[in-house]
Amino acid sequence: MKRKVKWDNLYLIIMFVILYTPIFYLIYYSFNSGGTMHHFQGFTLEWYKEVFQDTRLLIIVLNTFVIALLASAISTILGVMGALAIYYVKKRRMKNLLLTLNNVLIVSPDVIIGASFLILFTIIGIQLGFTSVLLSHIAFSVPIVVLMVLPKLQEMSPTLIDAARDLGANQWNVLTKVILPFITPGIFAGFFMALTYSLDDFAVTFFVTGNGFSTLSVEIYSRARQGISLSINALSTLLFLFTVLLVVGYYFISQRSSRLYGMGGRK
Repeated sequence: MKRKVKWDNLYLIIMFVILYTPIFYLIYYSFNSGGTMHHFQGFTLEWYKEVFQDTRLLIIVLNTFVIALLASAISTILGVMGALAIYYVKKRRMKNLLLTLNNVLIVSPDVIIGASFLILFTIIGIQLGFTSVLLSHIAFSVPIVVLMVLPKLQEMSPTLIDAARDLGANQWNVLTKVILPFITPGIFAGFFMALTYSLDDFAVTFFVTGNGFSTLSVEIYSRARQGISLSINALSTLLFLFTVLLVVGYYFISQRSSRLYGMGGRK
């Protein structure tokens, strides 16, 4: 048994090394004054200054975060409504059908989703740009939120709802004072997952973005095709640090929500 645990730990270490080595390599050379990713000549913050002095890039960063925040907020609302709808479906066959349709959107290749949205927006006359990117990000984020929220609903004991109704609570009170507080960790998980998916999505965004509008993933791709520039390393480093902050923030928020609900349940 001990030998098995050691092999498991070794496997995890190897996987983390494979995953994180390219990222730390990129971060390391973002401080290289030599301008290449081959020989580290000296420490500099020149590439970070270049990022913050690039007005066009700052506008793209703003566009990316506005899209991500709006898409994650709207998809969280729609995802919670969708999870509640699936949860309250009585027929098992219909519930499985809805879950299957939800999961198909997650496992479908991004290229197919992006091309489908491009065709749809072209047919109905939506101009490619902010609106098309926002709608597509909402669409692929909603199923993620549903998958985050639905397990919390299934963990909830029906006796909680029955007790609230016995005490005179109406349907709105049951939803706002019993169900939503219980599934709050799942809602936060869905929001942060949707936020990170929106921030780093490239394939779908590449299809639905138009002239004059871009996001960070598309911009980094277009700049990388023009040649190696350590400003890309600096920008990628900042994005990685922001993602780490999101993960840490989500962890503390979820822990706090669990403790608060646990205290409320004991009372």
